[in-house]
Amino acid sequence: MTGAVIAGIGEIPATRRPAPGIDTPGLLVAAARAAVADAGLSHRDVDGIGVSSFLLAPDQAIDLAWQMGLTTTWQAQDILSLALLQQAVRAVEAGDASVVVLVAGDRMTGSGFTAMMEQGYSTIWRDHLARLPVGGPNALFALLTQAHMERYGLTRESYGRLALSQRLWAARNPRALYRAPLSIYEYLAAPRVADPLCIYDCPPLAAGATAVVVADRDRLRGRKRSRRRIAVRAVAASYNHDHQDGDGLTTGISALAPRLWKQSGVAVEDVDHFEIYDDYPVMVLAQLQDLGLFDDPGSFIASRSPDAPWQGINTSGGLLSGGQCGAGGTMKGLVEAVRQLRGARGAGQLADARLSVVTNYGLVPYRYGAAAVGAVLERTR
Repeated sequence: MTGAVIAGIGEIPATRRPAPGIDTPGLLVAAARAAVADAGLSHRDVDGIGVSSFLLAPDQAIDLAWQMGLTTTWQAQDILSLALLQQAVRAVEAGDASVVVLVAGDRMTGSGFTAMMEQGYSTIWRDHLARLPVGGPNALFALLTQAHMERYGLTRESYGRLALSQRLWAARNPRALYRAPLSIYEYLAAPRVADPLCIYDCPPLAAGATAVVVADRDRLRGRKRSRRRIAVRAVAASYNHDHQDGDGLTTGISALAPRLWKQSGVAVEDVDHFEIYDDYPVMVLAQLQDLGLFDDPGSFIASRSPDAPWQGINTSGGLLSGGQCGAGGTMKGLVEAVRQLRGARGAGQLADARLSVVTNYGLVPYRYGAAAVGAVLERTR
């Protein structure tokens, strides 16, 4: 087992209408400071920082470290926020740093998103896709959802069942953006964004940030232990999965899952809790299938009660009910996993959660995500 543990978490809850003066650097700094305090540490203890943000530019990790008053020996930036966890664990194990704060988020609004997709996301989007009247990735994943529906004989209600489950979890999460009840009738009658996707299939843009502190277990010895520390048992990543030549229904999770289970020494059936990146319901089902939780999504959905949240799956409410704060989406799932393993989730606490899996999927070049990361976390004694 690795000597790296998650010692602290911080979250600035998402909001759709950030107040004047709230900006991306301020959100990131606030979340990072909250995580350091939660770990029982001070900024003087921190010697590493990792940052994930679309809108921090032209500032970089070094600028954020300066704003926090940090003196660091290790820094990293990655839009795929869960990849930072992999990098930080390895940095701690190698002795490059002993206390690393990882922070992700953005002040993401409609106008900010449009500007990012047209200019700041990638040259592919800027030079080719931005010229098409598709309004971002919604149309691309609508096509992917259509293909998924056809392959597995699913209906719009199938995906609605997942969205409703996450709303039920969000109702138990005071930090979730949307907590009001949602019925399948409301879902099916909701305005379409790109057929077959409706507004409840697309995560709402929001402003917010989340952070975790990854530290060397030995570095924490002798310090007052006010919070349970969570071991990072394994992290695996897969980039440029099938180079956009496939049909998109198999994600990069399929390539990393065997390594994830081998390195962690656990099997998918051992996992108590999954936080799956949920930019669209179809991608939750695709990633769970790639992890090996089931072979047929239709049978899996049918086995779940339509009137209760799906046990152990996206218990924070995910992005669909919690809001997508730019590059901060997956860090939100990581923070939720730590809360569950600590036994500190409150009304939405799972009974005796010991193992959690968190995934990150995305970075769309042309058709669908080109990268995926998965992590196994374990409750420590």
